Amino acid sequence: MSDEAQLPARTDTTSEIVRKPVNTLAIVPKSARITLLGRKAYNVLLFEAQEQGLEKEVHRAPLSRIVRGVDFDSNDTNIIKKHLRAMVSTTVEWQSPTTGEGAAWNVSGLLAHAKLTKESGQVWVEWSYAVNLKKELLEPTVFARLKLEVISQLRSHAAVALYEICTRYKDIAKTSRQPWRWWHPVLTGAPHSASVEKLEYRIFKRDTLKSAIAEVNAITDLDIELIEHKQGRAISEIQFGIRLKSQTPLPLRTPPEPVDLKLIAWASELELDTDKAEELLVLHGAEAFKSALQALAERIAKAYPGPVRDRLRYLRSILKSEAEDEVKVEAIAPLQQVTAPKREARWREEWLRRRREQVISEIAAMSLDMQQSLVDGLLADMESKGSHPSIRKRLASSGWQHPMVIQEMVRYYAKGAHGEDWDVVKPEALLEIAAELGDN
Repeated sequence: MSDEAQLPARTDTTSEIVRKPVNTLAIVPKSARITLLGRKAYNVLLFEAQEQGLEKEVHRAPLSRIVRGVDFDSNDTNIIKKHLRAMVSTTVEWQSPTTGEGAAWNVSGLLAHAKLTKESGQVWVEWSYAVNLKKELLEPTVFARLKLEVISQLRSHAAVALYEICTRYKDIAKTSRQPWRWWHPVLTGAPHSASVEKLEYRIFKRDTLKSAIAEVNAITDLDIELIEHKQGRAISEIQFGIRLKSQTPLPLRTPPEPVDLKLIAWASELELDTDKAEELLVLHGAEAFKSALQALAERIAKAYPGPVRDRLRYLRSILKSEAEDEVKVEAIAPLQQVTAPKREARWREEWLRRRREQVISEIAAMSLDMQQSLVDGLLADMESKGSHPSIRKRLASSGWQHPMVIQEMVRYYAKGAHGEDWDVVKPEALLEIAAELGDN
C-alpha cells in the first residue's frame, strides 16, 4: 500500500479543525519574523500530524496537501524551502496568552526538521517536532479549536494570531490583560528589536490592532473589541472583549486547503524578491496585489519607453496609488443616495489629480537616459501634430518637468504605458475617493 493511501482521507474540508495548544497561541519569535504564509502552513502541518497520531515519530504528506499554486519542477520549490527552513531555524518561546495557564514554558524551533523528496513524480514533505513539545502539540490538554477554512481567509499575521487567541477565550468573553508591548511580537510575528522600544502605542494601534480587529470581525464568527487600560494618561495594558455573532457567517468563497502560494510564485516569475512580495501581499491584500502584478507584467511585456529598471519599486508605486478593489460597506453606505453633480465632479478631479501624480512618479523613477528618450519621443509626437512651437521649445530647453509641458508628457507617457483609458476612473475607485472626501 502506498504512503498516500495510508493517510487519513479528507472528506468534508469545511469542518477541518486543528486543536492548537494554548502554549502555542502566543508564540514569540526570537530569531526571525514569522510570516503569514508560514503560520498558515504550520497550522496545516499540525492538523496533518494530529490526524496521523502521536505514535509516529516522523510525519509525511504530499506537499500538494499543504500548499498549492506552485510548480514544483521550477524555482517555485525555493518558496517552500524558504518557509520550511524558517520553521526549523526560527527560535520561538511557547507561552500561553494567560499568565500561569500553560503547564510549562518552552523554547524551540517551530519544527525539529523538514525534508522534501520527489517520489514517482509527486513531491512529499516530511517533518517532526521537538521532543519537549511533541505530546502537547499532537495530544493537547488545553487548546483552541481553530477552523482551517476561516484561517485560510485571513490575510494578515496579526488577524490570524488574534483569531487564534480569541477563539481560545470566546467562552470567557475576554482575553487576559497584558502590557501592549507584550502583544506586539505576538500579533506581528516580528522579534523584539530596538525600533519596537521606540514604537508609540498610537502607531501600533493604527497599523496593527485596528486592521486586525476589523479583519477578524468581517470574516470570522467572532466580534472583537479593543479594551484599553491606562496608567496615568498613557495606555499601559490592553485586552480584547469577545462575543460570538448571533448569526452563522455566510459560506466562505474559497476552499480552506491547502495554503495558496500562486501569487508569490507569480511574483518570483517576475523576478521579485519573495520576502518583499509576501510583505506587499499581506499589506495590500490578494486582489490588489494580483492586480498590481498584472499591471507590472504588462509593463514588462510592453517595455515602453524602456525596460523596468526597478520592478519592486514599480510594483510598490502601483499599490500605493491605486485603491484596493475591496470597498468597505461602511464607507459606501452614505453614498447610496444620489450625489450632486458638483460633488461628483470634485471627486473625479481628485482621482485624476492622484492618477497624474502616480504617472509623474513613474517617469521620475526612470533613469535619465530613459527620461531623455521620452522627451525625444514627445518632441517628435508634438511636431507631427503641429503643437505650438513655444511648448516644443520649452520642452527641448527646460525638460519635461517644466510647468508648460509636464501635462503633455503625462498624457504621452500614460497612453503608451497604460492605454488610452489611463485617465478613466472606475466606479469603485470613485466611491473610495467619495468615502474619503465626503462633502469636505
